[in-house]
Amino acid sequence: MLIVKNCKSVWNNCLQLIAEVVGEQSFKTWFEPIVPLSLTNEVLTIQVPSKFFYEWLEEHYVGVLRIAIDKELGTQGRLEYLIDQEKNNESSRNSTNLSSGMKGSIALSSGIKTTSGAENSYKGPFEQKNIDKGVYLDSNLNPNYQFDNFVEGDCNRLARSAGIAITKNPGTSSFNPLMLYSSVGLGKTHLVQSIGNAIKEKHKDKTVVYVSSEKFTSQFIEASYNNRIQEFANFYMQVDVLIIDDVQFLAGKEKTQEVFFTIFNHLHQNKKQVVMTSDCAPKDLKGMQERLISRFKWGLTADLQQPDLETRKSIIYKKLQKENIAIDENVIDYIAYSVDTNIRELEGVIVSLIGQSVLNQKEIDLELAKQTLQNIVRNIESEVNIDYIQKFVSDYFHVTIELLKDKTRKREIVVARQVSMYFAKEFTNMSLKSIGANFGNRDHSTVIHAITAVNDMMDTDRKFKAMMEELIKKFKMKSI
Repeated sequence: MLIVKNCKSVWNNCLQLIAEVVGEQSFKTWFEPIVPLSLTNEVLTIQVPSKFFYEWLEEHYVGVLRIAIDKELGTQGRLEYLIDQEKNNESSRNSTNLSSGMKGSIALSSGIKTTSGAENSYKGPFEQKNIDKGVYLDSNLNPNYQFDNFVEGDCNRLARSAGIAITKNPGTSSFNPLMLYSSVGLGKTHLVQSIGNAIKEKHKDKTVVYVSSEKFTSQFIEASYNNRIQEFANFYMQVDVLIIDDVQFLAGKEKTQEVFFTIFNHLHQNKKQVVMTSDCAPKDLKGMQERLISRFKWGLTADLQQPDLETRKSIIYKKLQKENIAIDENVIDYIAYSVDTNIRELEGVIVSLIGQSVLNQKEIDLELAKQTLQNIVRNIESEVNIDYIQKFVSDYFHVTIELLKDKTRKREIVVARQVSMYFAKEFTNMSLKSIGANFGNRDHSTVIHAITAVNDMMDTDRKFKAMMEELIKKFKMKSI
């Protein structure tokens, strides 16, 4: 039976696949406005609102578009963009043959690609026992992850500095292994892939492989099923730099841990570099063999914390600079104060704001920022953060935030600082160490002293207690 396809049904099928890959906000911003126009000879034509819109799709979503078009129209399928002339004065038509160039990047699961001969031949990592000279090994690294576009701040300086250090002489420094840990969205993957890309650039003879622990596990299962565990292990033992992401997912997988233990020992003993990430410090990993945890501690362990206000502003500047967009300082301050959860969400908010600007043909000003972030900001502002506390207390006591972090011992400053620390302990989930770090890198004992001092003054000084009750009431009202 001949099935006749039309442009709407093909595009709707593409959208179903795309929606499973991209985030909900990105889907609404960059795919819902697209209108399918025609389907002729395996060429699907879609209408986009602007040239900027088209360029954004090409830069950020060409991969998922290629997959969707392949699925619906086959590998010869093409996608044409038609810019909506009603929203744009210029009349231009941009055509992209998505089938060209897309087969050049081979995932690690496909393994090794030879570079000689008229036809490419592909071998899996377990089908070839040696990484031969003249054979190209795909490192599975994202070339967009570089040190140059990783914003440094107090929250990640140690981790970034260690990463740069090992790129000079991978495997031979005391930072082997390098273990980076943090909660989600704080830049671990970006940083370790930057390490891999920098090593490839500086050391052309080094073999670098990046793999997630989930992919590593699935490869091991496949090797076990085919009785090729030794070939699997041999492949990874030959690399010069192994970067494995999210090692916490190896928890409870005893056999996978055993083979990883063997690979780790071999690489370390032969002065090969191992870089890992986790969502927690090695000592807090559950379901992991003690001998592995012990080895994770051999080198350097560094954490990445939530970015402070200045770092968040730098991230926003960097993102806007990349897109050649300039906005007022007050808008940047508003976004930086409003979104303090993690870097990934902050960048997502910026993308949404740019999208709204493009779709509505408006400049990015404070009003548009508030409209765009209304739902997000409402949810975020209900979660009190250290920046909000410092600003609230500094406004109340009429002192600057810089003085709260300063070493001055003036009584009015000391009281304001102690109240800020007290609020941070009461209204956030921050550790004493983290609170102290946000007040001029003071230690946890200083924070304990501040909290004790505030409690003592509330017990012995009625005026101070009344002031604190008033302050807490105002704080709670503003935080709602």
